Amino acid sequence: MSRVFAETKSVCPYCLQTISANKAVGDDGYIYLEKICPEHGFFRTLIWEGKITDYLMWDTRGDYKTVPKAAMQPKNGCPRDCGLCTAHESDGCCVLLEVTSRCNLHCPVCFASAGEGLVNEPSLDEICAQYDMLIDRGGPFNIQLSGGEPTIRDDIAEIIDEGKKRGFSFFQLNTNGIRIADEEGYAEYLKNAGVSCVFLQFDGLCDSSYEALRGRPLLSTKLKAILNCKKHFLPVVLVPTVCHGINDNELGDIIKFAYENMPHVRGVHFQPMSYFGRCAMEVPVYRLTIPKILRNIEEQTGRLILAEHFTGGGAENAYCSFHASYNISPDGRLIALPSNRNSGCCVKSSEARDFVAKRWSSCDASENIEYETSLDEFLANPYKNIFTVSGMLFQDAYNLDLERLRKCHICEVSLKRGLVPFCAFNLTSADGTTLYRNKE
Repeated sequence: MSRVFAETKSVCPYCLQTISANKAVGDDGYIYLEKICPEHGFFRTLIWEGKITDYLMWDTRGDYKTVPKAAMQPKNGCPRDCGLCTAHESDGCCVLLEVTSRCNLHCPVCFASAGEGLVNEPSLDEICAQYDMLIDRGGPFNIQLSGGEPTIRDDIAEIIDEGKKRGFSFFQLNTNGIRIADEEGYAEYLKNAGVSCVFLQFDGLCDSSYEALRGRPLLSTKLKAILNCKKHFLPVVLVPTVCHGINDNELGDIIKFAYENMPHVRGVHFQPMSYFGRCAMEVPVYRLTIPKILRNIEEQTGRLILAEHFTGGGAENAYCSFHASYNISPDGRLIALPSNRNSGCCVKSSEARDFVAKRWSSCDASENIEYETSLDEFLANPYKNIFTVSGMLFQDAYNLDLERLRKCHICEVSLKRGLVPFCAFNLTSADGTTLYRNKE
């Protein structure tokens, strides 16, 4: 018998109608989201594989709220008024600018369902209009050039240049890395174009993980892409999609590989599987949640990294993410930086933007400086020596909590609506119906 301890709102996974939901402690002591749709029945989803005391203690940041600039008045209620509306409780931090729907892969799992239907590829003028809209809505934000596969386009340099003219300074490239690996000189082109960081799809160190999640073996391609980025001092963040039973046994190996390739690999950003967009995986009874992921990391790194090092979200809802930062000492040890549990790493979205930009950007200004000792170099390059491990748990129609959604500061760009929270933009019903994607 479940014990309800909090109420919220969610949606039905079949009709996407907004319905009441409860957060409840199950017989196993874990936390579940429970809801009933009058038409489609009862749904129960694991959201925290841990004790209720740990669940409640995870959110230590307080009830900080900001009203987005140029917010719209709600008409139909959350999540149907995204743009952002006045009910939203966070302004933007990272904004996804989808520059193409084309892709050179056809992954079994893809939130954007890339490569399907009509090609959607905004012109440079349309992208400039999106930049202008973002400035009016509170920018400049951190920009993630996404798709589809953004490197399909040949004008990344022009896209970044137009953004810089308008005051945007941090440009993250969300990519599978194929063109970076295969095309000689392309990593150098991206570096010269002003890419701040390559956000590299990296699902593990076994080809079986790529075959399951991407449809083909890609490990050698990923390693070549990282090597080419390293040659041109182009920072890389490894971004694994984590799926139970496929690659959740590789978390420790991924982290070890990442910090062994510091400073060019800046960190790892885990993204546990969310069931929206194109997804060949069946929605499971068991889900990976924050406590289980952190336990896996601790066990698989031989306690090199501890679960207690991590805190929840800063500007976003605490239950959306986890984060820890480490200094790499002169002798190669990982030293956990203070977690600041009382407030999180950031509170305002503007602080989150700066935090991400500093942690993941290049630090190559001193690459050609010779230091007398490794300690001198360590002290002269504080951000170069910082390694981050983080994760984002995106919501789908089964575990959507509208309290979490209202704190979202990762948004998709829509010229029609403005800024739409990522999880709302990509929300997909069991039959593939969406609220926002492809509804422009």
